[in-house]
Amino acid sequence: MAAAAAGGPSEASAVPARPVCLLVLGMAGSGKTALVQRLTAHLHGQRRPPYVVNLDPAVRELPFPANIDIRDTVKYKEVMKQYGLGPNGGIVTSLNLFATRFDQVMKFIEKRQTASQYVLIDTPGQIEVFTWSASGTIITEALASSFPSVVVYVMDTSRSTNPVTFMSNMLYACSILYKTKLPFIVAMNKTDIIDHSFAVEWMQDFEAFQDALNQEATYVSNLTRSMSLVLDEFYSSLKVVGVSAVQGTGLDEFFEHVSKAVGEYEREYRPEYERLRKKLSQRQQEQLERLQRDMGPVAVENSAAASGSSAGSLLGPSALILTRGTLEDEEPEGDQDSDTDDINHEATEESHEGPAFRNFLQEAKRRYPARSGQ
Repeated sequence: MAAAAAGGPSEASAVPARPVCLLVLGMAGSGKTALVQRLTAHLHGQRRPPYVVNLDPAVRELPFPANIDIRDTVKYKEVMKQYGLGPNGGIVTSLNLFATRFDQVMKFIEKRQTASQYVLIDTPGQIEVFTWSASGTIITEALASSFPSVVVYVMDTSRSTNPVTFMSNMLYACSILYKTKLPFIVAMNKTDIIDHSFAVEWMQDFEAFQDALNQEATYVSNLTRSMSLVLDEFYSSLKVVGVSAVQGTGLDEFFEHVSKAVGEYEREYRPEYERLRKKLSQRQQEQLERLQRDMGPVAVENSAAASGSSAGSLLGPSALILTRGTLEDEEPEGDQDSDTDDINHEATEESHEGPAFRNFLQEAKRRYPARSGQ
């Protein structure tokens, strides 16, 4: 009850002992990272610090403290350079490297499940990189098979005032819903710029949306008019909330929707995931094996190929996830600070990152001599 009064879920009975994983997805520029920052600050203000995971290897600076940061595992620019990839390819490959060690992330989350009620997961800016990649599927299914998981689709309200653009956003949201097969919340961000009531009206009133479309006399508008009928069922069960990552408004309603989504997960999704857990494990293993073949041994094991190297230099890039948190050592009773608070990041980089990536680059050059120009 106290949690609900503090701005968290209002349905305490729907909140299990396990942490709730919030997968934050959205188009580039929609405000995903800003919303994660606001949610993190909000929960810290309620003395309920979340467990935060950053999956964007290309971000320069994070505006929030991340318990686990993919940038401590891989340097995506080096991946681009050595594999001859562009920015998106580098991000996909970095995420693939990270996914081969996601079981260790799961162990960290399990360890902190009594201390953190929520796990916030910030995904790459390029939404398709996570949504449609093998690593994104591995990560999503791993979380959903162990913890209540909810997809938060962040939508830029200020850029969706055009009905055609709005429909494009909704089609993408619908495709993600059926791809992830998880409870779904649309967070209409940037309500400090424009109120989201127009979008809610379009979703609830077909005639109102048609009136807006009548101002557009293009082929796309005609297609949009037809698609709006298709999405009627999608709208009927969709959870929508207007939020402002800048001002922090709408968060109470957001967590109310999260609570309902968790109840939905427990009723409808959890039994299915438990039934399919063995099949998921087998499928994830197959996907990991394909990633391992693509990435090479350095991505999945401490390869002994570099004979004569010290044990420290044999660390593969994905093994660097072990430098985050305190999995081996129990925390003092009552200390609920984030894992990163007690880590000397400078020492971590000096002692692990340099040798690990030297080994990674040497192995990449050996396996891909043509691409590295040697």
